[in-house]
Amino acid sequence: MKSIKTLAFGLFVVLFLSFSQTEAEAHSPDLHEGSTGQGVTELQSILQKLGYLQVNPTGYYGSLTKTAVSQFQRDFNVPSTGYTGSLTRSKLDQVKMMARVVHGEARGESYKGQVGVAAVILNRMDSNQFPNSAYNVIFQRNAFTAVNDGQYWLAPNASAYQAVRDAYLGWDPSGGATYYYNPAGVSDKWIYSRTVITKIGKHYFAK
Repeated sequence: MKSIKTLAFGLFVVLFLSFSQTEAEAHSPDLHEGSTGQGVTELQSILQKLGYLQVNPTGYYGSLTKTAVSQFQRDFNVPSTGYTGSLTRSKLDQVKMMARVVHGEARGESYKGQVGVAAVILNRMDSNQFPNSAYNVIFQRNAFTAVNDGQYWLAPNASAYQAVRDAYLGWDPSGGATYYYNPAGVSDKWIYSRTVITKIGKHYFAK
């Protein structure tokens, strides 16, 4: 009965997130130099955590924010316009989801270990054995413990965001892994059938 309730809850969360994400994308305004408001504050907060904006959020989209957005766009393969439209918002949402996983799964690990977790998500997106979007990789059934136990919803810190950035920029300390696990928390012995590539902190990274 407990497993049925857990599965039902997980399905509800995925459906709710899918609907909420679609609704948010439909109603989020484009942001540009001169824009003001909560949307700008949230954008600036993410840019600051990523290391692109060196001042505290003000809620005003000025030249510093435009430059930070341009830098983000260049690093994350979005046309570098300094203008925050749908493509940039979509990429920011993807980064935010990945940072939530990194924070939920590896906030007690070294920075290298956090980058390794972010790299595993990207490696799965690039593999034909997994879904090809961050959302579908992250919310694939039982893919990440942090999603199952709710730690995904903790607010990610700057370290988690910057680990995602560095993974996007090509650093893969996992060595191309598509799996990782902590032996102390393994409940499904199947994971031991995967070939271990490297160990970082408490996590074994495998293919």
